[in-house]
Amino acid sequence: MEELNGRIKKVIEKFDIEEKRKKVREIEAESTHPDFWKDHQNASAKMKELSKLQNEVAKIEKLTELSTAGNSEEAEKLLDELEVLLYFAGNYDSGSAIMELHSGQGGVEAMDWTNMLYRMYTRFFDKKGWAHEVIEETPGEEAGLKSVTVQVVGDYAYGFLKGEAGVHRLVRQSPFNADNLRQTSFALVEVMPEIEESAAIELKDEDLDWDFYRSGGHGGQNVNKVSTAVRLKHIPTGIVVTAQAQRYQGQNREYALKILRAKLWLLQEEERKKEEAKLKGGYKTPGWGNQIRSYVLHPYKMVKDLRTNYETGNAEAVLDGDLDAFIDEELRKL
Repeated sequence: MEELNGRIKKVIEKFDIEEKRKKVREIEAESTHPDFWKDHQNASAKMKELSKLQNEVAKIEKLTELSTAGNSEEAEKLLDELEVLLYFAGNYDSGSAIMELHSGQGGVEAMDWTNMLYRMYTRFFDKKGWAHEVIEETPGEEAGLKSVTVQVVGDYAYGFLKGEAGVHRLVRQSPFNADNLRQTSFALVEVMPEIEESAAIELKDEDLDWDFYRSGGHGGQNVNKVSTAVRLKHIPTGIVVTAQAQRYQGQNREYALKILRAKLWLLQEEERKKEEAKLKGGYKTPGWGNQIRSYVLHPYKMVKDLRTNYETGNAEAVLDGDLDAFIDEELRKL
């Protein structure tokens, strides 16, 4: 109990609850001002921040109550949750995220594996209470997904998910051939923060090349009669993004800009980390050359993270979205 109380005291100090209460009062006062909702984007961001701060204050107060009442089991559970939040020091860690999944080597197997990963992550989002929406989806010809882009809306979504970026490898008996041969498939996960319009990422009109086309549904059933789908190219970098999940062109344009801002930020971040790596060494770009986790379903069952060496034999639970232990190990390693 003494060790637990020491951890609780440390967390309460680091969260600086009085500063958070002060910020809550400031935003609450600001929100009563007649002009507050004139800038809807800013007001919405402020209300999100208010909700997050109120949630954190409530959790700290609850932790103090549990500690005082001597409820060590419940206190430790809440303490573990709050300690994880202390790892999120990045500018965008507390915000929402954009996740992209891409099938790699392995043909239809890899596309099926990409679909399995999509299912795994959406179940994880649901467990966290995060909202998620598909922005872009390219189905495989026979099965699964070639690629999918998902907006994940929730507190600390980017902080929790950023360590999932990299190559995920699956080993199993193939359900797509009669001999049930052992097959290895790969999929790439990319994770970016959701970045609103800001000076940090400047998009000039002359740097943007827009293309509008008709989006098609599965098997041609839902083909739009108007050009609602959007393809956006950033001329200086050559980055191309597409968005077609929404029914209206304006919504898809907004999503395309959101994805482009995120990709440009990621590009800047990669360059910054490469410069740091020249001094420190050891940095790996989370691209196709960087395998982070292996999922083995045959001849035995095991999921192993290659960065932390954390592993479990309960592969089914992991594929059902039980990712907390893997993410926690990665966060503690940072």
